[in-house]
Amino acid sequence: MTILSGQTRREMLSGVSKLAGATLLSRGLLFGSSPTAAVRYDPKLSVQNYIWIQRLEVEKKTLAEGLEEVLSSFHDAGYPRVELGTGFFTTELRDKTLALLDKYKMVPETFFPNSTMHEAAAAEKSVNDALELAQLLKPHGTRVIIVNPVPKPNNVSKTDEELTTQAHYVAQLGDELNRLGMKLALHHHTPELINNQREWRHLMQHTDPDRVYCCVDVHWAYRGGQDAMTFLRAAGDRLLVLHLRNSKEGIWMEDFGSGDVDYPEVANYLRAIKFDGYLVVELAYETGTQPTRPLTEDLRLSRLYTEKVFGLPALA
Repeated sequence: MTILSGQTRREMLSGVSKLAGATLLSRGLLFGSSPTAAVRYDPKLSVQNYIWIQRLEVEKKTLAEGLEEVLSSFHDAGYPRVELGTGFFTTELRDKTLALLDKYKMVPETFFPNSTMHEAAAAEKSVNDALELAQLLKPHGTRVIIVNPVPKPNNVSKTDEELTTQAHYVAQLGDELNRLGMKLALHHHTPELINNQREWRHLMQHTDPDRVYCCVDVHWAYRGGQDAMTFLRAAGDRLLVLHLRNSKEGIWMEDFGSGDVDYPEVANYLRAIKFDGYLVVELAYETGTQPTRPLTEDLRLSRLYTEKVFGLPALA
């Protein structure tokens, strides 16, 4: 993708950012407008692939070697949907992945590709790659593309110009996905939340809330020093996806259950706004996590806890 002649990249990005900012101000928005109630409370349950990527690394297996084990595990744990990453859809693996999704009757309604957005050349490639995969996956049920623009090495803060570049390309991806009848949701870890959420606020304030939604990772918000409920409310009606994980005494648990973050309070808020987006269980290990059960059982117990706390229909 090339920038129109007669404009420098800096002028174009500045103009886009000012226009997006003016649009937000005209609507009285910051992170998003006030929550608009859906017809009814109807969250959609899914599961993220990250925990299995960690497990395969420990077992010294490639994704190709463990692919069917991964997807069959999610199926056996009772999940109807799965959120996969770029590695599942390389040229070598995409046909096998799609065949296994069909075999295990799992729908990849959300997808999490890799993305770099603060450097123009890398950002153009990230946008093109995400769109290519979106077009591939849409016929298979994908509705939402989730991106977390990578931080700079050692979590060095991005410059103002890099943030402007980033917002431009995120907005561009949101526009292109909208044309495909799909949605873009922004994810975060902790780097986006430092310095009073400088990077996260910039993205929210310089993108269109009708084109760029939010994937709030509740525990990363908690770990980033945010009050989870305040953070969720700030997303307004941009809130489309929640990633779910919990900890005890600051250490990630082997399953998703009761712990440091008050998820019943989160669930009550989602009921109040009639949330109808995605609840994605995303387990992960860190130093101090001590698994005591098979991973498929941890995933199953996590599903049962999610169904109970969020009032979802029991699947099994």
